[in-house]
Amino acid sequence: MLPPELAEAAQRLFGDRLHLAAAYAELLATDGVVRGLIGPREAPRIWDRHLLNCAAVGELIPPGATVLDVGSGAGLPGLVLAIARPDLTVTLIEPLARRTAFLEVAVDALALDGAVRVFRGRAEEAAAGPDPVHGDVVTARAVAPLDRLAAWCLPLAAPGGCLLALKGASAAEEITEHAPAVQRLGGGGPVLHRCGEGIVDPPTTVVEIVRERVIGRAAGVSPKKARAGRARRR
Repeated sequence: MLPPELAEAAQRLFGDRLHLAAAYAELLATDGVVRGLIGPREAPRIWDRHLLNCAAVGELIPPGATVLDVGSGAGLPGLVLAIARPDLTVTLIEPLARRTAFLEVAVDALALDGAVRVFRGRAEEAAAGPDPVHGDVVTARAVAPLDRLAAWCLPLAAPGGCLLALKGASAAEEITEHAPAVQRLGGGGPVLHRCGEGIVDPPTTVVEIVRERVIGRAAGVSPKKARAGRARRR
């Protein structure tokens, strides 16, 4: 159940779709625990640690955007954003069968099948398959360090689109460590945001990386030609 002290924040973030967020919270606390997607100790903290934390990221996403959620797991943050923002079109990208099975059940139970698609596979497969997937915004939560995230996620973002990486207390250190690698991968300088200030406590830490350049195979350059070009520049 929604803790009373979080009711105001939940109402502000989910509005008239709060009932869908509550239904999703129930799925996480029951089927999600049974399937091993959420630890039993996490069940009492689903609202503050997961739902509100993820919904706050919506303030960085423009209206009508196409969102790709990489390593979606139990649907965090992608499914939460689809609930909070009915204007979004969301693809949940997840390689593990037991997780995609849960996501499909959740999408059906919440009647979100018109706005949410489940893609079983890795980010690399979604970006380079026979029917490549691209979006305005790519999200990822607790998946990997920024350099690896940029390598996986930036090819999924349309030029000018962005990666929104939900991070913890080490976000500033990650930015310092991985900014050069991010730029080599075609991303702009990482920007740190605190989302949901005045609504959620603590605010959600998000690193935004804009896809400024298309590089390598994504730009239509074969690996052989790319290596030849680098050799000439040396």
